[in-house]
Amino acid sequence: MKGGLILLLWVCSLGAQAAADTLRIKQLQRCGDLLGEGGQQWCLRAEGLGAGVPKVWLGGVQLPTGDIERQGDRLTLKLAKQAQRSAPLWLEYGGSTSNPVWLTRQGSHVVAARPDEVAKNMDGLTTYVDLVSVLIEEKYDGRGEARRIADKYGAKVVGAIPPLNVYQLRLPVADLVQRDAMILRMGSEVSVDAVVVEESAPERGEEGSGRDTGAIDQADEWAANRFMDALYFYQRRIAASHLPVQPVRVGVIEREVDFDAPGLSQYRGGCEAGQTCLYARDGDRPSSHGSHVAGILAAQGEGFLPGLGKHSPGFDVIVERNSDAGITANIAASVNLVEDGVRVLNWSWGIHRVGARDVNGDEVDSLVRSGLAMSGYEELLEEFFLWLRQAHPDVVVVNSAGNGASWSGTDEYRLPSSFITEQLLVVGGHQRSDKVTAVEAPDHVRKRHSSNIDMRVDVSAAACIRPAAAAAAHCGTSYATPLVAATVAAMLSINPALTPEQVRMLLRRSALTMGTEQDFEAMDAEDLTAPILPSERGGRLDHPDLGRSARLDMQRALDLAVQSRERVR
Repeated sequence: MKGGLILLLWVCSLGAQAAADTLRIKQLQRCGDLLGEGGQQWCLRAEGLGAGVPKVWLGGVQLPTGDIERQGDRLTLKLAKQAQRSAPLWLEYGGSTSNPVWLTRQGSHVVAARPDEVAKNMDGLTTYVDLVSVLIEEKYDGRGEARRIADKYGAKVVGAIPPLNVYQLRLPVADLVQRDAMILRMGSEVSVDAVVVEESAPERGEEGSGRDTGAIDQADEWAANRFMDALYFYQRRIAASHLPVQPVRVGVIEREVDFDAPGLSQYRGGCEAGQTCLYARDGDRPSSHGSHVAGILAAQGEGFLPGLGKHSPGFDVIVERNSDAGITANIAASVNLVEDGVRVLNWSWGIHRVGARDVNGDEVDSLVRSGLAMSGYEELLEEFFLWLRQAHPDVVVVNSAGNGASWSGTDEYRLPSSFITEQLLVVGGHQRSDKVTAVEAPDHVRKRHSSNIDMRVDVSAAACIRPAAAAAAHCGTSYATPLVAATVAAMLSINPALTPEQVRMLLRRSALTMGTEQDFEAMDAEDLTAPILPSERGGRLDHPDLGRSARLDMQRALDLAVQSRERVR
């Protein structure tokens, strides 16, 4: 009887804990004066709050109650200018601790349009009516020039990405005809390099169709990239070599992560040094795009970085979107993350130009944007990569090739993968073939049917996943990308001195192969990445890998990173 009572009390206690574990940060955005150089104001929305004001922790320091205002499920936080720099933030109330989010003290923030501030353009795409961004020439004072232009046209500066000299304006217009006329006038200003028009609506995740994915085995898919071999290598080799490893910060441009999903529910409150830490806003769907992408990197029991074991130096995985302002927000978030010390950016996103054709000559219908928007995005992205090269040459951006069965390397078709820069790695997607062959065999995998292709794709990785929280498989280059980003992060933890060019070289030298030999001719629909070159196989002209597409080998990439470090000891 006594044992039964204890069991009952224990079950009730678990139930009470489960019921109490509902405290979640759903939104966190800069609000108030986005351009102010003094203190900052942040607006937070949470679920699971009790009746009082919760404790708010920023970087392990509790914010004074006087700096917190509550209205229903929303909190307004006032942060003094002299307060600490960027740090994780979480809530605590009634014994429950929320998911941690990353609060940046950097200055890049843009605002999203409300539903009544968008309209359909001639291409049938949702576009912002009165919000645009101007890219000011480098030789001008961006803020002063943006204010001058705003005063001239009766507009208002409402957002900014200062390192890129980009300023967001709210125009005094009522429709797209008035907007386009004002854009033409602004674009003729001597100081204006480009005007960025945002076309953004709630986007479906960038993933291909589910064809041929019903029976996939995730372990088998990832085995094609030697996922488990890489974990085993890191755990054993780092311990044996006594190489000092360094923590690495990874930025992930996604909307949200479901902290109720298996593998993600353990992330609460602060995070100790030496661990994999995940910071993100909470979502409601374990099958969301952000949950899957972040999970590949950081899910306990599934993700790569937590699996590196006790010799891991620790990884910060920061999921950030800045706002829902489309591509402009992606870039604002990326700038803040880089300034906050991120070495690896995971961009599992991209867009196609309206009218882009796939390898069969059909129009691409996924994630398309008008020519007007694409020209502005191209200028914005070019400015971002120029800034990276000048100010942060050690940062690596890992980008998905896309799922339009189109070409990745031509700006008429695809952004941002078409950019030629050492700091951008482009990832295609492959899938396990139905052939019973060794992992090393080129026909062990096949090109994912929807993956974009061509010489601009640096390496491919497994495109199909079946997380514990998912009833069905999900496929797309979005999920191949974090496998490469996780590998790059682990490589940089081993040898922080590796440059982006060296990282690409090691990934290509270590790569397994796939597909048929290309003979270095123009790529066709059966090819995926740039062909393996003799220089990537020790100068051997008779090597069997030559001419084939490159497939990520996570274990061998880590091995080469160790060797690169040992040579300079």
